[in-house]
Amino acid sequence: MRRVLLIILTALLAVAAPAVPATAVEPVDIIVEDTAGVLDQNTLLPALEQVQFRDPTTVAVYTYRGDPDAEYTDGDTVMNEEVLRFAREEHPEWISADGQKWADGLFIFSLDPDGRWMGTYFGEDRKLDSGQAQPIRDAAGELFAEAQWTDGTIAGVQEAAKLINRPWYQDPFAWFLGGAALLLAAGTWITAILVRRKRLKTNRALIAAGEKSYASVSMDLEATELNAHTIPDTSRYGAKVLEEHRTFRTRYNLATELGNRVRSFTDKDLKRASSRKPVEEFAELSATLDGIDDVIADTNTLLNMGPGWEAAWDRQAGPLLEELDKLEDLFAQDKTAGSATAAALLAFRTECRRRLQGAAAALSDGSMTPEEALDILRDSGGELAGLLKNHSETVIEKAAKDSSEKKLMREALEEERTRTRRYRNGYRPGILDTAYPNYVWSVASFNAGVQAGSSKIESARSSASSGSSTGYGASGGSFSGAGSSSRF
Repeated sequence: MRRVLLIILTALLAVAAPAVPATAVEPVDIIVEDTAGVLDQNTLLPALEQVQFRDPTTVAVYTYRGDPDAEYTDGDTVMNEEVLRFAREEHPEWISADGQKWADGLFIFSLDPDGRWMGTYFGEDRKLDSGQAQPIRDAAGELFAEAQWTDGTIAGVQEAAKLINRPWYQDPFAWFLGGAALLLAAGTWITAILVRRKRLKTNRALIAAGEKSYASVSMDLEATELNAHTIPDTSRYGAKVLEEHRTFRTRYNLATELGNRVRSFTDKDLKRASSRKPVEEFAELSATLDGIDDVIADTNTLLNMGPGWEAAWDRQAGPLLEELDKLEDLFAQDKTAGSATAAALLAFRTECRRRLQGAAAALSDGSMTPEEALDILRDSGGELAGLLKNHSETVIEKAAKDSSEKKLMREALEEERTRTRRYRNGYRPGILDTAYPNYVWSVASFNAGVQAGSSKIESARSSASSGSSTGYGASGGSFSGAGSSSRF
């Protein structure tokens, strides 16, 4: 890093060395086409003749009167089209031999005093991009705003002469970039130190969390095996949980290997990016196993109606009840509380709570089997997901303007709905999650999908509105001469 700083500093000092000044030359020719009749040529021409360019340049000034009442959404393209039309009809020498660019050695300054537009156009050997040419329009625009058409035109051409073919070392932006590069290098050095410290802290925390989960799994290992052996494999839910158990021991052995590896890491190792993957794998896998052994225990207890089945049932019904409690916040965020889909969700909330209370009572008096009660949970979760899907269409209709925006929103909602939940982020699975992943659409993932979709829509709109309109419209054909215009 010190070497990088030294190189940048040396480069900046080299730039500071005196440079050979560019040769100053007056315009080769000055052409004024004042069709708008707003310029005082007795003042304009003598002033333009004194302007000093770095290279021989032909200066053309074209004014015309546009429509002052038109609300152009692409006014700059309108001016570009007009300047190109005029050049083709009146001054074909302004256009290159192949008809695709402005002629070499040319600078065109255009003005529409009624529509309040001005433009700058350049031959390929004199060209500036729209950003580089902005100072020209700024210099002229200040005077044009006060209807000083002649003085504004002079100021614009004078500014153009300063910028056209300016050596890079005279560009203030080059000095800015040099300073920025120096600051960036220093910032990168500092950032690297901070990142390594943060990585050490994060890795330590992940290892500690992984150790806690791994210890819990190890302590319950024998009980987990006993629970698995008494789960009825004739149950649909039991069979699916047992599928998870079949690879439990293999994953536990992998967690053991990962734990041994990360425990051997020194602080120096933990600061390196290469340590991140094994540390995260250890933490994630340990948390996953800790969740699965709880599911195995609850499955055995509930399906066999063993001691503590009530708590096991509450742990299965709890997540769905929590989702029902979050519905009010959902409507407050998307402002669709009065919609038919919102009303359907609220009606379902009342019915679902009654349904789950009935299932718990039926389990208690023996009139319902555990499998039937779990079916009620699964079906209710699926019904909530369906109602949220219907409500998502209400939200989409409110947020999106067209089919492409609706597609963006739907994709974002689906992506968040099916996103894999991470055990080490606090998620604890249940029997239903294990047997039927994503059986319920959580309100949190619904909100995340709406936010992600809204962001995508805003980004798409921003990209569309910020696109540069420096083209020459339909009449321009394949013409691509350098130039742009703006309002004043």
